[in-house]
Amino acid sequence: MASNKARVLVVDDDRDVLFAVKLLLKTEVQEVVTERNPENLLSVLSRQSFDVIFLDMNFKSNLGTGNEGLYWLSRILERDKDATVIMITAHGEISTAVRSLKAGATDFIVKPWHNEKFLETLHATLQHKATKTSSLPQAPKRPGSFADIAMLGNSEPMQELFHTIEKVAPTEANVLLLGENGTGKELAAKALHQRSFRASKPFITADLAAMSEGIFESELFGHKKGSFTDAKDDRVGRFAAASTGTLFLDEIGNISLPQQAKLLTALQNRQVIPLGSNTPVPIDIRLISATNVPIYELAAKNQFRKDLIYRINTVEITLPPCATAAMIYSCWPSISRACMRRATTSLAPNLSRLRSRSFSSIVGPATFASCNTPWSAPLSWPKGRCYALKTLASPRWKRHDPLGGNFCRISPMVRCS
Repeated sequence: MASNKARVLVVDDDRDVLFAVKLLLKTEVQEVVTERNPENLLSVLSRQSFDVIFLDMNFKSNLGTGNEGLYWLSRILERDKDATVIMITAHGEISTAVRSLKAGATDFIVKPWHNEKFLETLHATLQHKATKTSSLPQAPKRPGSFADIAMLGNSEPMQELFHTIEKVAPTEANVLLLGENGTGKELAAKALHQRSFRASKPFITADLAAMSEGIFESELFGHKKGSFTDAKDDRVGRFAAASTGTLFLDEIGNISLPQQAKLLTALQNRQVIPLGSNTPVPIDIRLISATNVPIYELAAKNQFRKDLIYRINTVEITLPPCATAAMIYSCWPSISRACMRRATTSLAPNLSRLRSRSFSSIVGPATFASCNTPWSAPLSWPKGRCYALKTLASPRWKRHDPLGGNFCRISPMVRCS
């Protein structure tokens, strides 16, 4: 649907917000209707239909719980289950965001917002709405399961993670991934991209920990020929390369304060200036960042900019560690099956005689039942671990546990890559 034909309803008890949105959308849509009192919401909807409804999360109180907005969201969806509702919230915590998305909201925006981001969210929502009703679906093909990208696990924390990714992915919200080394933050970033409406566009990664001060700007923003000694040709930076797609900034907690300032400027202005140029290059990206450091502790010590955290963590997702033996055991069947599939594919001559029953007899329930200590290893399974299984094809390995009582200190993981 063209945005200039859209009818938009904005429900918020703040007069300034209503005025700002109406002024912003005046030239963008056909009609903007505003309403301060949510008690009148159903009456307004009975008189007129709207293509998009912007609904505040908090009314009447300053508690910031979002309960009022969630209540009115449910009333809207009771009346029209296909209604397109974008929540407005001053709180970007993942709990608030996921609650609204689980309840049926299409997307959400955080105030105060940048006008460009507000319009981008509106246009993406209208495009998605048009795609759903089109006779020729244009939505990107989504992976059949998380196992397709080696994200495995049947435990409750992992299932909650998968559900969160499914809900957050179709939005345009910037995402901050937190978790220990090896918990699969890059896999989560890929899953978010593949389930978004940018899935057919580039997915560009940047390991910020590997970028020194000297190459940081060149790598992210690009450079012009002759801008420094070794600049023999023009180069497109990661931001420009990810345009219309997703940019994944890994290890963002490791960059210096000067680097943080440069990154913040690019995100605020939604444009980059390549080294050796004075011409800004507009960027259109969905940003996903990740870190394994305690970023909020760094911010409290003034070692990480709080305004940059605000830019990158519209939604925050913490990936679960395999913290206890019980969780390991709940994950193990899917992990073992996936790793055995990969191992038998690449090492078929050596592993053709190995069956899941013999594998289970080696690393079965008893092994994990006797391991009741907290799990401190990272959640990953190196390729080499699968290759080590080739010796298990010999019948002699079935007679005893080759890993002994220390098996629970080796790294069986959610990721087999």
